Amino acid sequence: MQKAEAEKILESFVKPILGFAMKRCRTSEDAEDLSQDIILKAYKALILHDDLEDVAGFIWRVAHNTLSNYYRATQKSIVGVPVDEVAELLEAPRTDEDDDSAETVDRLRKEIAYLSKQQREIVVAYYFDNKKQEQIARELGISVGTVKWHLFEAKKELKKGMETMREASDLKFNPVKFTSYGINGSVGTKSVDEFFRSVLSQNICYSVRNAYKTINEIADDLGVSPVYIEGEVEILEEYGFLMKQKNKYIVNFLLEEPTTETLMAENDMYRSVSNEFANELFDELTKSGLLDDARIVCGQNDKNFLLWTLIPFVAAWSGEPCDKKISFDEVATMRPDGAVNIFKASVGAPETPKDYVQMKNWCGPMWNSDGKNTVWQIVTEWSGDIDRSELMMRYAENCQRILALYERSKTERLSKEEYAWLAEKGLIKVGTRSDGEVDLSWKILILKDKEVTEKLLNIGTTLKKKHREMFEKAKQEFVSEAMKVIPSHMRKAKEFELQYTFGSDGRFLLHCLKTLVNNGKLKEPSGDQKRSLTTLIFPA
Repeated sequence: MQKAEAEKILESFVKPILGFAMKRCRTSEDAEDLSQDIILKAYKALILHDDLEDVAGFIWRVAHNTLSNYYRATQKSIVGVPVDEVAELLEAPRTDEDDDSAETVDRLRKEIAYLSKQQREIVVAYYFDNKKQEQIARELGISVGTVKWHLFEAKKELKKGMETMREASDLKFNPVKFTSYGINGSVGTKSVDEFFRSVLSQNICYSVRNAYKTINEIADDLGVSPVYIEGEVEILEEYGFLMKQKNKYIVNFLLEEPTTETLMAENDMYRSVSNEFANELFDELTKSGLLDDARIVCGQNDKNFLLWTLIPFVAAWSGEPCDKKISFDEVATMRPDGAVNIFKASVGAPETPKDYVQMKNWCGPMWNSDGKNTVWQIVTEWSGDIDRSELMMRYAENCQRILALYERSKTERLSKEEYAWLAEKGLIKVGTRSDGEVDLSWKILILKDKEVTEKLLNIGTTLKKKHREMFEKAKQEFVSEAMKVIPSHMRKAKEFELQYTFGSDGRFLLHCLKTLVNNGKLKEPSGDQKRSLTTLIFPA
C-alpha cells in the first residue's frame, strides 16, 4: 500500500483509537502515548500489505495487540514507560551530519521518558523517525533554533547524569501534604478538592513555592518522569494555581510552611488582644440595651444565643484598626470556572506551642448579598453536624435562595417544600397555627433595619479605636515573624490578608469566642441551637 493511501485511511481512525486508549489507560498522557503507538504500528503494517479485505478489522487487531503489549510491559517499565515498547517504537536509530554516537542514541532510547513533552517529540522525530530539523520545526510550529536547542538540552541532560539529579530530591522520598487549605472569595463550579486531592498536585506546587522551575526540574524534585506531571501542571496553570513565565512555573497562591515560632507569635497576638477586646465587647453589648431591641429578631428567645452570633459578627464587621492599602482585586485570581478568590494552603506539622488554639471544623466568615439583605455566617466546632464541604460548594447558590425566601415570607406563605428546605438547613422552625396554617419563625438572628445594625457595629468600632495602640503593637510583633516564611512574589497577597487580622480573620473570631467560653460569659449552645448558631441576616 502506498504511504499516502495509508495516511488517508488512518486519518479517520485517529479519534476512535484515542477513545479506545482513553478507556484503558490510567492517565490521558498514557492514552496519548498508546494511541500514537497504535497508529504508528498500523501505518507501518498497512504499507507492507496490499491485499487487506477488512482494513478496519486489521487496524483494530493491531490496536488490541499493542494494548496487550502495553499491559505486559507495565511490569518492566521505567517510571511507567516500557523500555522494550519504546525501543520498538523508536527502532532504526539514525546517523547524519551531527554524527551522534550510538551510545547517545541508546541512552536517549532508555531515558526518553524523563524528557519533557516537546523534547520527547523532537528527539523521536530527529533520531528515530529520521526527520530533518527543518521538517520538525514546520510540523511543531516552532523555529529551527528551538529544535536545535531542545536537542542540545536533551543530550546535555544525559551527559551530566539524570540518575544523579533525581537522587538529590527530598520530595522523592518525603512528599509533603497540605495540612489545611481554604479560600478568601467566591467559589466556582469546581471544588478545590478536584485540584488537590492527590499528593502529586500538592508536591508540584510545593516544588515551585519559592522559585520558577521547568517541568523537568519539577519532575527531578519529585523523582518521576515529566510524563506524569505535565497534565497536572497544565491544569494547575490553567486555573491560576501556578504562574508560567516562558517554560517555567511558580506557585500562585499562599503556600505557607509555618514554624513553631510563627504559631507561637500568632497565638500570643490573638490571645492578648481577645482577652481585652472580647470581654469589653461582651460587656458593652450586654449593657447597651440593644439585646432587647424589637428590631433584633430571633426565634430562640435566648440572649446567650444572641451573643454567640453578635460577638463574632460585630468583631468581624466593625471598623478595622488599620488602613487598608491593598484591595481584593489586586491579589485575587479569576479562575475559568467562575471563581474569584485567594487560595491559601499550609504544609508541615511543626511542634505546637503550649495552649495553642486549634481551628476545629471551621468555615468562614462567609457572606452573600442580593442587594437588599446579606446573609453572614461562620461555622465552628460548636455548630453541630453541618456538612462543611457541601456548604462551601453551594454557598452562593444557597444564600441567594435563602434571601429570596426570606423576602417572600414577609408577604406570602411559602410552599411545603420551601419550608422543609429551610428547616433542613436549621434556619427556621415550623409550627401549626390554630387555623391549621403553617407558622414559620426564623431560628437565626435577623436585624430588621440598618439603624440597629449600625448601632451594633459602632460598639465594635469604638472599642477598636480605643485599643488601636494595643492592636498595632500585637500585630507588628506577629507580622515580622509571619513574613519570614512568605516567598517574595506572594508578599502582597499576605499583606492583603494581614489587613484583616482583627476583623474577618477566622482565628481572631475563634479566640474571641474561646475567651468568653473559657471565662463562662458564653454558655455552650444547646443541641437544638447548634445548626442555627452564628448565622444572621441584615440589611445590605
